[in-house]
Amino acid sequence: MPKISVGQENDHDIDINYYDHGIGQPVVLIHGYPLDARSWEKQERVLLDVGYRVVSYDRRGFGGSSQPVTGYDYDTFAADLNVLMEHLDLRDVVLGGHSMGTGEVTRYLSRYGSARVSKAVLIASIPPYLLKTDDNPEGVDGSIFEQTKAAIVADRPAYFKTFLDDFFNVDVLGGTRISDQAWQAAFTMALAASAHAAFACVDTWTTDFRGDLPKIDVPVLLIHGDEDRILPYPSTAARLPGLIKDLTFVTVEGGSHNIPWTHADVLNPVLLDFLKS
Repeated sequence: MPKISVGQENDHDIDINYYDHGIGQPVVLIHGYPLDARSWEKQERVLLDVGYRVVSYDRRGFGGSSQPVTGYDYDTFAADLNVLMEHLDLRDVVLGGHSMGTGEVTRYLSRYGSARVSKAVLIASIPPYLLKTDDNPEGVDGSIFEQTKAAIVADRPAYFKTFLDDFFNVDVLGGTRISDQAWQAAFTMALAASAHAAFACVDTWTTDFRGDLPKIDVPVLLIHGDEDRILPYPSTAARLPGLIKDLTFVTVEGGSHNIPWTHADVLNPVLLDFLKS
């Protein structure tokens, strides 16, 4: 797969691995934690079938991208995305993210503007601000993030087992919307990420996007499962109406965190309708 350099660590390049398929209006897809670009397979197929160009990439530290120990913050993630957009000279882009990827979408539009972007899609959104503070009482207590980092340090594979069970709501959806084999594929994908990235990305989950959201000036589709155990609906998606100017909000009843897989039959038609509108 092609790669582009987005910086250096010591004497070697930091490369981003990307995929670029099809022709037509480009849709750029940014994956969630702890997966990589391959997690979009249920969306890529339908987008290509109806004539879109699909570009996806592995965030630094994940998949086939370099695994540096620097740059795990949303300013750098957005800068990496900007390098890719400029390298491919993408225009009239639909910029879509899942989970952590919604942070890249939000920070990119805030920092680099919408000259290359016509629409945005937030799936299982991490904005507006996940950390509970005095001025953000709807957030999640900070001790949860510290416990998460401790669990990753203690036994990263065991942590991923627990995380992915909640990622897919396996106790409810296992055997129907998520197979044992698909769960195992996600587990294998997660283990391929660098141990440092798996740990360092946790601190990015508490990024405050409240100042970024009002700067978004393109139509946005927000789609979020109401049974999301990773990014709880009341702390995330339910707070976004009013913070984004032009928002279409779809709630997936019974939806897990990874609705691109478990509820692709619901998500994909909504996504295609938004892209065509």
